[in-house]
Amino acid sequence: MTDGKDLETRIVRMEVSDLDEVVTIDVASRSTPWSRQSFLEELGNPFSYCFTLKQRGGIHDQTRGFICFRILDEESELFVLAIHPECRQQGLGKKLMRFYFDFCSRRKIRTFYLEAGASNQSAIRLYQSFAYQSVGTRSKLYRGGEDALLMMRRA
Repeated sequence: MTDGKDLETRIVRMEVSDLDEVVTIDVASRSTPWSRQSFLEELGNPFSYCFTLKQRGGIHDQTRGFICFRILDEESELFVLAIHPECRQQGLGKKLMRFYFDFCSRRKIRTFYLEAGASNQSAIRLYQSFAYQSVGTRSKLYRGGEDALLMMRRA
């Protein structure tokens, strides 16, 4: 895999036609991935926003990551962010996070929430690098009985 910094990337609204790639990335990334139906429901929810990170690759752009979140009043909850396993540690997760905060700041979002698997140290470090702090846990939320770490950030 080439270094992601050398290839052109863009972030665009997720489309139904992206779901095969999105579901594949999600299954490879999380212990409790969403179903195709879950993504379809998010795409149809008026409070939800889902975007894909596309990378130029040959004839077609390839989906290398995605993010889904909701906005309600002055709050946002990040539901899922995933990067293709072959493209991790290239700054793509940070790129999606910066996009998320830029998108939300234009809408005057003040408080941000998310949950992360307690053992997912790379995700926790990413979120902490964006000023998220742990505010609690949800016991045995994920498949296999893993706890979820609740995190919050204020703008």
